[in-house]
Amino acid sequence: MELCDQSVSQLAQMLRKGEVSARQITESVLKRIDEKEQLIHAYITVTRERALEQADLADRRFARGKRVPLLNGIPIAVKDNLCTKGIPTTCGSRILENYIPPYDATAVKRVLNSGAVLIGKTNMDEFAMGSSTETSAFGPTRNPIDPRRVPGGSSGGSAAAVQAGETVLAIGSDTGGSIRQPAAYCGVVGIKPTYGRVSRYGLVSYASSLDQVGAIGRSVEDCALLLNAICGHDRLDSTSADIRKPDFRRFLKKDIKGIRIGLPKEYFIEGLDQGIKNQVYQAVALLEHNGARTVEISLPHTRYAVSAYYLIATAEASSNLARYDGVKYGLRSDQEHADTVYMYEMTRSKGFGLEVKRRIMLGSYVLSAGYYDAYYLKAQKVRALIKEDFDRAFESVDCIITPVSPCPPFELGEKVQEPLQMYLVDIYTVSLNLSGLPGMSVGCGTVDGLPVGLQIIGRPFDEETVLRVGHAYEEISRNAQPGI
Repeated sequence: MELCDQSVSQLAQMLRKGEVSARQITESVLKRIDEKEQLIHAYITVTRERALEQADLADRRFARGKRVPLLNGIPIAVKDNLCTKGIPTTCGSRILENYIPPYDATAVKRVLNSGAVLIGKTNMDEFAMGSSTETSAFGPTRNPIDPRRVPGGSSGGSAAAVQAGETVLAIGSDTGGSIRQPAAYCGVVGIKPTYGRVSRYGLVSYASSLDQVGAIGRSVEDCALLLNAICGHDRLDSTSADIRKPDFRRFLKKDIKGIRIGLPKEYFIEGLDQGIKNQVYQAVALLEHNGARTVEISLPHTRYAVSAYYLIATAEASSNLARYDGVKYGLRSDQEHADTVYMYEMTRSKGFGLEVKRRIMLGSYVLSAGYYDAYYLKAQKVRALIKEDFDRAFESVDCIITPVSPCPPFELGEKVQEPLQMYLVDIYTVSLNLSGLPGMSVGCGTVDGLPVGLQIIGRPFDEETVLRVGHAYEEISRNAQPGI
């Protein structure tokens, strides 16, 4: 197995024993990028020279013999909507094609302070608006497992890079499933923490009340290690929660005897691929066989989640993206302009892709006079009801298990012309963003050779239970006997 295919814990152990250097690991990742990137297109920017410099710095830290963080020398990729000082941050959009931030996002700063090696900025749906990484202005990313298929979105570049060995760890963002769904489609692990657990400072906003920064890795333990680095209160983010940050890795070894798992009946109905349903039920049976208890629960307002989400998210997007006007920064139309309004129109028409324009228009409509109460306000009321459903459910269960996606990874181009079909792919993930809850995708087998994701949902700020159950499932499934 190549170095670029190893887990974080394996590499960290080898680094500490002096069996390998950070530079060798980084060179292995860069070599894999050279081999696969032309087909996969996981990156928008590869920071090759900077990565090698950071790797050499990490090796010097080891040489001093002092204790260093576990991520020291570990290659990491960052989704291209997180600001990186001196490195382009495009959000997958032409309107920010030449934007170079003067500062690092807090999550980026924290991983760099932990000694991680920044490999580059990963491809994404434009402004994180998409479920397939096909709306990027720089071209789609392909699924490494089957390059004819999508890797999921909007953090598709991050998930594909981890799966392909083009990085070891990756940071993504999740507004409606954008970490969990690509993790499921690419057969890796991805976790969206509780809203407020990770600072959003330096994350280019799509929908501010829904966006959250999270982790993508090859295992639950990898994600726990990355969460240890990026979580914590940040005074620069007014939505950052000022609460204790645990050592998430400590909770992985606890058994799951007596853990109560909720199975919401609304998530296992018509429309869910039968193969995915079978794989999820088999995963639950394994957990039951090892001491967990299952309880059927109801989340009755689930059927309104997609509608509420796409009203709230587009409304916030139309407000957040108003800043891209060709004046302050970013692209400006090079046509002659009769007046400022015309310049705005030409800049935004040229700079934004079709999906972003669609969502801006939807959001502007639902916020407009005469429609605010009928759409946006009603969606916020539904959001409160969805949150209440989860609150009631967690009175009787410790975590909830569902599928991540109703369908396997679909073919490139299959849903691009059918936005409603694309939006329905998010049916099992958007409720967590509306409720601010933590959720994780863990691989639970395959259907016709394509990976299936198991979604584990926890109480607010109870990532420990989510990680504990996910890690237990990984261990159990690895050692399971056929027929159990």
